[in-house]
Amino acid sequence: MKMRAWRVARPGPMASRPLEWAEVPVSRPAADEVLVKVLVCGVCRTDLHVAEGDLPVHRAGVIPGHEVVGEVVAAGGRVLGLAVGDRVGIAWLRETCGRCRYCLRGRENLCPESRYTGWDEDGGYAEFAVVPAAYALPLPDGYTDDELAPLLCAGLIGYHALERAQVPEGGRLGIYGFGGSAHLTAQVAIARGATVHVMTRSEEARKLALALGAASAVAAAEPPPEPLDSAILFAPAGELVPPALEALDRGGTLALAGIHLTDIPPLNYQRHLFQERQVRSVTANTRTEAREFLAFAGTHHLEVSTVPYPLDGADRALTDLAADRVNGAAVLRVS
Repeated sequence: MKMRAWRVARPGPMASRPLEWAEVPVSRPAADEVLVKVLVCGVCRTDLHVAEGDLPVHRAGVIPGHEVVGEVVAAGGRVLGLAVGDRVGIAWLRETCGRCRYCLRGRENLCPESRYTGWDEDGGYAEFAVVPAAYALPLPDGYTDDELAPLLCAGLIGYHALERAQVPEGGRLGIYGFGGSAHLTAQVAIARGATVHVMTRSEEARKLALALGAASAVAAAEPPPEPLDSAILFAPAGELVPPALEALDRGGTLALAGIHLTDIPPLNYQRHLFQERQVRSVTANTRTEAREFLAFAGTHHLEVSTVPYPLDGADRALTDLAADRVNGAAVLRVS
């Protein structure tokens, strides 16, 4: 059985056309896996990093995509708890060892043997995808397929970044960059009682931020109107780290939410780090956090801004994302 899919044939800038539209065999699920018919797949900036070669190649010719909303169409013999017809989500974290000290401490996102959808194994820019059943996620009610897809990475990594940013109760949170992940994270923070200030270069994104309840929205390098207790950097721009640190109040925390970041300029200890300001990186998320966030989304409806593309337009979607022409989250409608 064959399916249509995009593969990363030659990693490089989108202008060099790194993706290849191809017909490939549908994988058979292993004993502990399910085969999923892809309905919608979100387009994430991490897919762009895989396509453009910002991340090293882990699987030659990989099919990108790790925000998959789909329906189980076959299950391996050892699969329990999932059946044909069930709707599931496939996210970035695909597999961990379950034995290392990180897994045993509940920090499986740091597992040295972790594997990732759309990087180590084929993902959702295709008509079908397989995933270990233990890593397929339940989906909340009250959302369309288009709206659900960005929750599965943009939402999850934003939720984890919010935890890493240690926003105090009623605190002031700064968000740098306002794309697919940030526009969801802002809503979670506001629902929890935080005051959110947005710094982003896109005028359309600033309008969206204000519409979603942000207290202010200014250009990327401009200071917020008040000192911040916490900040999250979503833009993959290392040059924004110094102004973000300068915007922090005493004891503030900056979380770096991307998997890739350009070089950070030299920091001045007194201006950027003194008075117990700290910088924390973000690495994937655990399945426990994923279920927590999806349960939160089920009880606190999030406004998900999406821009749809057909599956055969995935290269155009990534090109638009690279040029900051997507206001919200791009999604591929597959089935």
